[in-house]
Amino acid sequence: MAQAGKPNVGYDDTPFIPNSEWRVHDGRRPQPRVVTPGTESSPAAAGSPPSDAVVLFDGTDLSQWVGRDGPAQWKVENGYMEVNKTGDIQTVEHFGHCQLHVEWATPSEVEGDSQGRGNSGVFLLNLYEIQVLDSYDNPTYADGGAGAIYGQWPPLVNASRKPGEWQTYDIFFVPAQFDGEKLQSPSYATVVHNGVLVQHYQEILGPTGHGGAPSYDVPHPPEGPIKLQDHGNPMRFRNIWVRRLESRD
Repeated sequence: MAQAGKPNVGYDDTPFIPNSEWRVHDGRRPQPRVVTPGTESSPAAAGSPPSDAVVLFDGTDLSQWVGRDGPAQWKVENGYMEVNKTGDIQTVEHFGHCQLHVEWATPSEVEGDSQGRGNSGVFLLNLYEIQVLDSYDNPTYADGGAGAIYGQWPPLVNASRKPGEWQTYDIFFVPAQFDGEKLQSPSYATVVHNGVLVQHYQEILGPTGHGGAPSYDVPHPPEGPIKLQDHGNPMRFRNIWVRRLESRD
């Protein structure tokens, strides 16, 4: 997996990403350069939902979410929800073409490294993962860092804050369109991490996953749940809202 003398941060035996010189989670792929985002804002100062937003989490309860066996069981306190090893949670409502705002924080006490440190994910349609990770001075494979379209596209830059500090994602998503079994147009995502553009209307090559090449071999509906991943780390989330968007003719 790792190159001799270098940290084990990638793979050399996975499939090649379509139309790319890089393998999925390629350990040789160049790392995004590091930039320092603007100062952290308080919850009231930025990210307040607009009037047409669907508020998915306002800091009080998980009524908009379900777990694998019924109601979501993540811990809720002090205005945030926290992963507690009870499994992934996903929205009751389904969304497609949308603008999604999510605020998240990795544990302030650093444990583990690479993919074992502050790991979670934001899934669109329960299929496409925007990676959540403590990427502050934490080497990992380039397509698995914070702001990556997991297993496909590294972020343009690494805009991560220090462990324990609140971070923001603003995600603009266009779902794939199918005509029966045939793909008409792929999915696209724009991602802004802490106010810094890290994915610019990037074509998504198919549903994301670990270690496998993406494809659109299996058609899917244009809407689905938004999912937050329980990867075993005590990640925190707050102030989550989404706006449904309509395509202009």
